[in-house]
Amino acid sequence: MAPPRFSITPEKEASRSQFFCRQLVGKTPPLADDVNLSGKTAIVTGSNSGLGLETARQLLGLGLSKLILAVRSQPKGEAAREELLASQKAECGEIEIWILDMSSYDSITQFADKAKALDRLDIAILNAGLFQAIEAFNPSTGYEESVQVNYFSSMLLMTLLLGALKAKPGAQPGRMVLVSSDAAGWAEFKEQKSRPTLAAFKKKAEKWEMQERYRTSKLLGQIYLTELAKKVPSSAVTIDAVNPGFCYGTALTRAGDGTLIGLVVNGVRRVIGKSSTVGALSIVHAAVSFEEEVHGHLAPIIYKPEAKELGKRLWDETMAELSFARLEEIIQEVAN
Repeated sequence: MAPPRFSITPEKEASRSQFFCRQLVGKTPPLADDVNLSGKTAIVTGSNSGLGLETARQLLGLGLSKLILAVRSQPKGEAAREELLASQKAECGEIEIWILDMSSYDSITQFADKAKALDRLDIAILNAGLFQAIEAFNPSTGYEESVQVNYFSSMLLMTLLLGALKAKPGAQPGRMVLVSSDAAGWAEFKEQKSRPTLAAFKKKAEKWEMQERYRTSKLLGQIYLTELAKKVPSSAVTIDAVNPGFCYGTALTRAGDGTLIGLVVNGVRRVIGKSSTVGALSIVHAAVSFEEEVHGHLAPIIYKPEAKELGKRLWDETMAELSFARLEEIIQEVAN
């Protein structure tokens, strides 16, 4: 992984002042005129609404030959497919609907097995995420649900898809995109003091703070992605994370609907939020723009001296939790 190049420090980049600057005056540049996805296949998770649906729309507009909508509900997937077909000005590529429940390891492994059978996979965009208003725990694993979905399940899927994305001889490497958040840079992550660390997310919080838990779940994903990018060369699969910004027109915060904090969040989002169209453009950039220099660059804590020990500890604990999927063997195969 190449060393990062910053125009400002990671701490300043992750500051709230820079966040508001990006939200209010920042401009997402257009894609290069020569981007053409003809002949390529992409997966977008959480693609029946919001950012995922808009990302899918933009990929099809770039000539994508095959789009896989990874969704929890067949009817919602069908509705999204019909909307996408109706919105294209010209004949678009093939659209398939694959069922994926991010709270279920079985569903994730079945989905990944199906992906391995594809003739090719060029882009995987992991957009599905959870913003949990009320503390709840996954009945199968015991982990708090937002950590389960945003971290364990997403990292499992990310790793299982590497083999399908691995560059064929003479071809460009596939692109893995994790949709992340500015909020990861603001996480207090008090649980990092616990030993073991990830087991802390099986315990009921002393005081539930849904925003802090969301931030931490996104930070965990960035730490894992960084460790993974050290092990998988960008020439095999290029792995990056993208911050689409705080966007309206998404269903991410639906769990907060009807609560006071949910009302506040949605109000602020309407004032400073970007449209889903603009947010999705950032995601598409992460999938089709730039070269291998985007491989594995993320939140401020990742560039601090203590990150090495923290990253290794979280990696080891995650490998133990997901040992049933033999992730380390998969990574070694892709790296070689």
